[in-house]
Amino acid sequence: MSEGDPVETRLEFDTPRFLHEMLANDPRNLAYLEERLGVGAVSREGWVLLKGAADAVERARTVFADLEGALRQGGRIETRDFRLAVDVAARAGGVGVKELAGVKLVGSRGRRPVVPRTPAQLGYVQAIEAHDVVFGLGPAGTGKTYLAMAMALTLLKRREIHRVVLTRPAVEAGEALGFLPGDLREKVAPYLRPLYDAIHDMLDPEEGHRYLEDGTIEIAPLAFMRGRTLARSFVILDEAQNTTREQMFMALTRLGEESRMVVTGDSSQVDLKPGVKSGLAEAEAALADIEGIAFVRFGKEDIVRHPVVGRIVEAYEHHRG
Repeated sequence: MSEGDPVETRLEFDTPRFLHEMLANDPRNLAYLEERLGVGAVSREGWVLLKGAADAVERARTVFADLEGALRQGGRIETRDFRLAVDVAARAGGVGVKELAGVKLVGSRGRRPVVPRTPAQLGYVQAIEAHDVVFGLGPAGTGKTYLAMAMALTLLKRREIHRVVLTRPAVEAGEALGFLPGDLREKVAPYLRPLYDAIHDMLDPEEGHRYLEDGTIEIAPLAFMRGRTLARSFVILDEAQNTTREQMFMALTRLGEESRMVVTGDSSQVDLKPGVKSGLAEAEAALADIEGIAFVRFGKEDIVRHPVVGRIVEAYEHHRG
């Protein structure tokens, strides 16, 4: 057989079901592997036959090794995970699905642990572990707030912090909440709904309710942070593109001993009045090279909501130039 002759490799797995899960429960995903890597791939009851140039077949084999490793760690393969494994093999390097599945954040009884779904999300989690202040910047749906909440609850359960403080600017109400009915929590609930949703998604209802009632998890509009010092706390400032420069400076200087902060925002979705400069933009410029502070930027490839959301973001980027 000459050097250019095609080779065949047959990969066998425990059960047909296991293989089906590796294919994200959709054998049609093999077409992406064939196109991207230039191999032929046929799957049957529990096995896959790969055929093509030796180097292409080897890259395809590493795809299945990556996916198998992720599944054996308790991961769940979706189409985006399958494609990530293929893309990593095509580039001959990078963060694979197995590495992502190895990072497990908070998960209550009967609930799957939260795991990063893209290399940027993994870098975000690692940055939060290693830095006092982390800025998570990028479009909607990239997991900026959700992963920050998961990290906060993970550190809370490790007893590395005593409290989680969640805040965001209530731009629509101009921070003037006094005339709205109800107590503070009821007044700000419409603006902080995404944070409540994340809590209820990650914690048992009883546990989440207890944390909110005893103040272990505190949710408040940004205006109520003034004058406070937050020690042994994990602070999440959400929708930071809607902070003024004064509000951002005030929030960043609330940190006390053994506290951390994650600031999330999307500079393309500023709701401030015309002429009011975003505090997030100033922070990006002023803090770029400060020790203990990290900036993690997400792109449309990190969007983990419905697949159409990524296409919407891409279309708007193209339209707006």
